[in-house]
Amino acid sequence: MSFPLLTATAALPAIGAVATAAVPAARRNAAKALALLFSLATFTLAVVVLVRFDPDGARYQLTESHSWIADFGVRYELGVDGIGVALVALTALLIPFIILAGWHDADPLETGNKRWRPTQGFFALILAVEAMVILSFEATDVFLFYIFFEAMLIPMYFLIGGFGDRAHEHGEETASTQRSYAAVKFLLYNLVGGLIMLAAVIGLYVVAGNFSLAEIAEARANGTLDMATNTERWLFLGFFFAFAVKAPLWPLHTWLPNAMGEATAPVAVLITAVVDKVGTFAMLRFCLQLFPEASKWATPVILVLAVISIVYGALLAVGQRDIKRLVAYASISHFGFIILGIFAMTSQGQSGATLYMVNHGISTAALMLVAGFLISRRGSRLIADYGGVQKVAPVLAGTFLIGSLATLSLPGLAPFVSEFLVLVGTFARYPAIGIIATFGIVLAALYTLVLYQRTMTGPVKPEVSAMPDLRARELAVVVPLIALLIFLGVYPKPVTDIVNPAVKQTLSDVQKKDPQPEVEAAK
Repeated sequence: MSFPLLTATAALPAIGAVATAAVPAARRNAAKALALLFSLATFTLAVVVLVRFDPDGARYQLTESHSWIADFGVRYELGVDGIGVALVALTALLIPFIILAGWHDADPLETGNKRWRPTQGFFALILAVEAMVILSFEATDVFLFYIFFEAMLIPMYFLIGGFGDRAHEHGEETASTQRSYAAVKFLLYNLVGGLIMLAAVIGLYVVAGNFSLAEIAEARANGTLDMATNTERWLFLGFFFAFAVKAPLWPLHTWLPNAMGEATAPVAVLITAVVDKVGTFAMLRFCLQLFPEASKWATPVILVLAVISIVYGALLAVGQRDIKRLVAYASISHFGFIILGIFAMTSQGQSGATLYMVNHGISTAALMLVAGFLISRRGSRLIADYGGVQKVAPVLAGTFLIGSLATLSLPGLAPFVSEFLVLVGTFARYPAIGIIATFGIVLAALYTLVLYQRTMTGPVKPEVSAMPDLRARELAVVVPLIALLIFLGVYPKPVTDIVNPAVKQTLSDVQKKDPQPEVEAAK
């Protein structure tokens, strides 16, 4: 038996979570170091998975399959395609930066009641989320995927509700109430989506007789599984609803600004750069592959919802007074682009959507983590409380600027390539939708540049006059992310070479080909 590399990649952070939680309370620095060590070891294994993966090989590679609940046809089946392996690598890459950025976010909090924040629990929960997200990207059994798709909600609930942002203008008591509200809202929205998906999973088993993604897709392709049109559509809607909540897609998005606003900056990155990617990934892996006809049937409505998300999210970002909520609404707009690329049903659109998942994770991490460092210094999330920061902390302001420019997809930075591909792929099939979507780019320039102008330029406010610049630990977080943004902006080929074969296979599943350009005959 070959070494179970995919299992090890997910098991390592799970073991790290248990080990970190078991560290004595008085040794919180040891717990932090242990969590960071396990995250780096997981990243090393993810690199091995990436190196072992052959883009031109079988669709699912490094596969593992073992009987689990035989009476119900549930198997422990893992495998990665080009899209899954790219997102596993992204997750494993970001977690060490999240841990390092949140190094002091769960330190003991001295208040009148002498409340103790369990440092070990904070880092253990982050590792637990990593393990579940990686397994979600690797699972090729639908029921196995569903378990981890839902299970990751529990540690996320505690990270949002129990370790919220300390910077709040209304005091600790009000902050605690709002954290609890954000955590409960996050949990309820995603649980409702998960319960609807569970009904669809059961329905899929009744129709197909098993949960194996590969077997069901093969049966659909060769005609041995004949699914009635209405049945396929209802099952598709059950899956898609859960993924749209997780993504999040308008109008199921309202939990995200609350969750990101009340969470610490590293946990906000964990939400939007890691956890939410499971939703858009699952649209490609499960919706399009299991329900190709229903996916084409629902495409017009989904494209409209995606365009609304793009414009609506960008418009609300323009009017935000809170830095973190601005980034949250910007992410809603960006997820609209990702979903637009997926359902444009073109190779450029889906390649751009997959690349966008990777690039958005890196760019959002860079911007939000620098914003977190800024907020921790001033103790406020309000844009109006800043001004002139670039004069007292030029490195912080410079990194914040690059993160902001990446968010607006400036040419030369990674998100530009993915956004361009999404728009090209959309224009090829749905030109009117593509034209409307471009307004999101204009609005992105508005909210990001206004954010930078109001916080970093102008007269130095007295409250920021003594603000220190980025320290060594913070530079270790930000500099590699910025370097990646520049590298993938100039040379995205390493990622596109991995994802493009998987995208072609996904288009084949839905029996779609790229539209041919209309060339007027020469007279």
